[in-house]
Amino acid sequence: MHLRKIGISFLLAQASLSHAAPTEPSRPHQGSHLPYQTHPERTSAIKEAFRRSWTGYRNHAFPQDTLRPLSNTGANDRNGWGATAVDALSTALLMGEYGVAADILEYIPEINFDATTTVVSLFETTIRYLGGLLSGYDLLNGPYASFNFNNSHVNSLLAQAERLAGNLAVAFDTPSGVPDNDLIFDPMPRRVGSVYNHLATIGTLVLEWTRLSDLTGDYHFANVSQRAEWYLLNPDPGAEIWPGLLGTRVFIDNGTMADREGGWGGGTDSFYEYLIKMWIYDPVRFSYYKDRWVAAADSTIAHLLSRSSVQPNADWAFLSSYVDTVPVYSSGHLACFAGGNFILGGLVLGEQKYIDAGLAITDGCRRTYIMTATGLGPESFQWQDSMASVNNAQPPAEWKAFFDVAGFWITNPAYNLRPEVIESYYYAYRATGDPKYQEWAWEAFLAINKTCSIGSGFSAITDVNEPRGGRFWDFQESYFLAETLKYSYLIQADAELEVHVQADKGNGWVYNTEAHPIRVWQGSRPA
Repeated sequence: MHLRKIGISFLLAQASLSHAAPTEPSRPHQGSHLPYQTHPERTSAIKEAFRRSWTGYRNHAFPQDTLRPLSNTGANDRNGWGATAVDALSTALLMGEYGVAADILEYIPEINFDATTTVVSLFETTIRYLGGLLSGYDLLNGPYASFNFNNSHVNSLLAQAERLAGNLAVAFDTPSGVPDNDLIFDPMPRRVGSVYNHLATIGTLVLEWTRLSDLTGDYHFANVSQRAEWYLLNPDPGAEIWPGLLGTRVFIDNGTMADREGGWGGGTDSFYEYLIKMWIYDPVRFSYYKDRWVAAADSTIAHLLSRSSVQPNADWAFLSSYVDTVPVYSSGHLACFAGGNFILGGLVLGEQKYIDAGLAITDGCRRTYIMTATGLGPESFQWQDSMASVNNAQPPAEWKAFFDVAGFWITNPAYNLRPEVIESYYYAYRATGDPKYQEWAWEAFLAINKTCSIGSGFSAITDVNEPRGGRFWDFQESYFLAETLKYSYLIQADAELEVHVQADKGNGWVYNTEAHPIRVWQGSRPA
């Protein structure tokens, strides 16, 4: 290993941060209105980045799934159904990019969801395709209904969602009802026959599948997803590591936990996210989901919220993972959504402790951005806890100088155009009205624009701590348009947008884990 470069931001911040005194955490503004601000010049720049991403995809990759912006080619990594197009629809609507939206709406009826030659992920297909279709339908039958898109194209969103879910439903044909995540559609939909599924890939279906049933009246979709969720909500005695917190893998045959390793990172993350979001969607049907989120959040605050030994009294914190009841002081970009999820839970439950924990996690994730050469956060990182006596490693020698100021070291330096840190900035801003979160989100967008822009779009990079980001991976994930650019836009946008997270009144919308806004339930409930 070569000696790691200390980032430019790290050098600039070294003197001030090493002696910084703790500051009072931001708190929600009291009163009926928070002091939100709109920045038209910023939203214009973010919309331009969206148009560039879309145009590159439209010209060089469509109707394949994903743009390779450096080589100006496409890739079918999501079954060849045009993932970027479907994922971009809700963002195009929110940004007022109606030409893009019309283009996507014209394409969606042509998608053949009956056929693909590649393995279908139940999870990825649900959050990207099914979520994108349902969100578009909700938006175009709600706040964007006045824009007079072709009615048959709008109606096809729901028809195609039902068709897709009908094919995916074979995943749930298991002895327990716990789905197999991997499916084959050639020549007809069938399960691969996996032994395990994961907490997140079982527990991040229920919002989309329930919404589909509520819109169509066919409750088979809701029932199969909720039956699978039942095993996670009612684990066997002794399966919980701490109340509400589970392992990662689940046996498909019987729904029992297969390990005792977990956290809020990949493989587990959005199960916890959807617990509170389902309660927001319908607090009557899903009251127990809220109880389980509270149990998980309380256990996380008690056992997993960690301060770095570099600044043990700081307000910022990292979120540990665990093996059995032993915390593991490592995390990653994926887990940084948890800051926003804690803030959301605190807002809707009126519990300041969750907001404070979420703000601390959000501030900790920001450090992983500002301490690198690019101003972007790494895929994964590690730290030394200020209190632990076991499993508390020193940083590698080549990272010690970096750790002594930054409070963490990098274990995977890639940046994959991920949204989670900006997502948490958005929730922090909506909770507090503090403009610093807008500034942080703008800094992150500028860093993305500077470092990841290449060819006909934006690309993942290999090393956030190299001044130019290392190498380009030549891949523009569909979630870059669905999430990263959407959250970047929303935090700077018109404060009166109907789909915004609300700090002082009920929420009419809830975002799925791919940042597709779904209208909360407003009708009569099924018997």
